[in-house]
Amino acid sequence: MAVAHDLPTADTLAAAVKRDYRTVALVLQGGGALGAYQAGVYEALDGVGIRPNWVAGISIGALNAAIIAGNPPKHRVERLREFWQTICRPPLLPMWPAVPLDPGAWELPWQNGMSGWAALRALVEGQPGFFVPRPFPLWPWRASPTTASWYDTSPLRQTLERLVDFDRINHKTAMRVSVGAVNIRTGNFAYFDNTEGELRVEHFMASGSLPPGFPATEIDGEFYWDGGMVSNTPLYKVLYESSSRDALVFQVDLWSARGEVPRDLAEVTSRAKDIQYSSRTRLITEYMAMRQRQQRVLHDLMALVPEDQRSRKAYRQAEIYASGALVNLFHLIYRNKPYEGHYKDYEFSLDSMHQHWESGMDDMRCTLREPQWFTKPDAEHPFVTHDVHCED
Repeated sequence: MAVAHDLPTADTLAAAVKRDYRTVALVLQGGGALGAYQAGVYEALDGVGIRPNWVAGISIGALNAAIIAGNPPKHRVERLREFWQTICRPPLLPMWPAVPLDPGAWELPWQNGMSGWAALRALVEGQPGFFVPRPFPLWPWRASPTTASWYDTSPLRQTLERLVDFDRINHKTAMRVSVGAVNIRTGNFAYFDNTEGELRVEHFMASGSLPPGFPATEIDGEFYWDGGMVSNTPLYKVLYESSSRDALVFQVDLWSARGEVPRDLAEVTSRAKDIQYSSRTRLITEYMAMRQRQQRVLHDLMALVPEDQRSRKAYRQAEIYASGALVNLFHLIYRNKPYEGHYKDYEFSLDSMHQHWESGMDDMRCTLREPQWFTKPDAEHPFVTHDVHCED
């Protein structure tokens, strides 16, 4: 049976987390412009002194992971804000100024129109510090894996190199970092992890190289595309590799697997994206919860084996699979704004970015107001999930 601790209060929450969990992981899904929500979640955690020691990401989640891990703790929120303000600037000409409207029939259509216009501009003009249209992308004599795309992501490389200290990411005392991509030649998913090798700017860019918009990224002679093509969340890796340690996991999703049945083609496109990129987070969670319970049962059964029988081969094999670890998982999911359309993942207006960021902060702060949820699970319930945090 796990040792019972007093319930943490809001003032002692960070200390309780540090005491109770060997792994504190931040798991960041892909979702383009929606990724500012993840930055808001991180700022709320940082505000109460909860500092993850493992950050794992896919696509835009990998870029946020680079900013977090590649900066000192006191500068992470500042650098996240600088990153998002950089890539969400108007491409060429300023956006039309927002027109203050009283709540009424025209407010939502106006917001929808402005959001759609910002997305269209991103497609046509690109986004500063992120990507620019590639001139004549269909010319056959320019054929190359690193140029076969509609956009050139060289500006993103420059932005990351300016805002991220890769020596810090690769230092032996650094927080753990994992990012996922897809090997184009084999079609297999690949994780790049700073506990297994050096991470460079290419590894983070590979995780966000979504075709056909963005080009493949070459790493050590192999070419990679966005990890979201196979799995849009690194949750499985984190849960699998932390199965022997008590873990607190914040899974931050940008797409909701659940939603309304669409009524028109625009809603069909939006809903299809939600389903495609939600990456079966619930299925992974349920599978890993079952696995953790089985490992715990095996762990408890092994305690009943007499000492003189523990040298047997079957016992030694069982030790490999048994685990007494406890997992507390928080699942935060971005909720669509009423004015957003199917283009929400490439709508990079500053106004939408600020709203996404604030939504992440609000959801995490609502969660933090329930400190009892952070109490370490017990042996009877070794895997606990929290899915509902904040009411609209």
